[in-house]
Amino acid sequence: MRIAVAGGTGQVGAHVVEVARLRGHDVVVLARSVGVDLVTGSGAADAMRGVDVVIDVAATTTMNKSTATAFFEATTRTLFAAEQAAGVGHHIALSIVGIDGVDAGYYGAKLAHERAVMAGAIPWTILRATQFHEFAGQVYERGAFGPFHVALRMRTQPIAAREVAERLVNLAEGAPTGRATDLAGPREEQLVDMVRAYARSQGARGWIPAMSLPGEWGRAMRDGSALPSVHADLGQQTFAEWLDAR
Repeated sequence: MRIAVAGGTGQVGAHVVEVARLRGHDVVVLARSVGVDLVTGSGAADAMRGVDVVIDVAATTTMNKSTATAFFEATTRTLFAAEQAAGVGHHIALSIVGIDGVDAGYYGAKLAHERAVMAGAIPWTILRATQFHEFAGQVYERGAFGPFHVALRMRTQPIAAREVAERLVNLAEGAPTGRATDLAGPREEQLVDMVRAYARSQGARGWIPAMSLPGEWGRAMRDGSALPSVHADLGQQTFAEWLDAR
């Protein structure tokens, strides 16, 4: 099977590419570094020739809802246009657990992303997953204020990016299913504790105070909205195991 991975050089995408190749699939990476611009569409049509399935794990670093929404809507338009021209029969998109009813920030942008996928002409599958273990390091780095760092308050059930990649390839090997069963990590964690543990693993010993984001998105992070339902599939690797394995 020929699988195109949008965002195939990113945090999850690199794992998707590796897993798919280990299983014997022919993989095409769709990323600016290999000459494919998913926003403008440059290079997308040529790269899509002969592709059977597209796995879209492209992401943006901005947390601004309107900017992130524009990114996801543009990349989805690009992909669907190239997929239709190439006769692709299955589009898979990665989304986030718990975004229903939180039309704010990055969550609001991912809702817009899902709507764009569902409105498209290509048969689709959407997999929602919880935050990755790597999220702790991202929060630590982005929470830097000079020599100090802050950690966000959030209830989360983090999942290994490798396990998400394996599930995405499983879905690519099957037929389109619409909304797939959500995927989450094996247990609930406090993001503040994760960030502090990550910092210690990096040799940092300074005080890391906790901070709450304001507004609807911040409340959703704290009230458990980002946690999976009892119907979600659970991964195996805990955050502590992932940290030790690094």
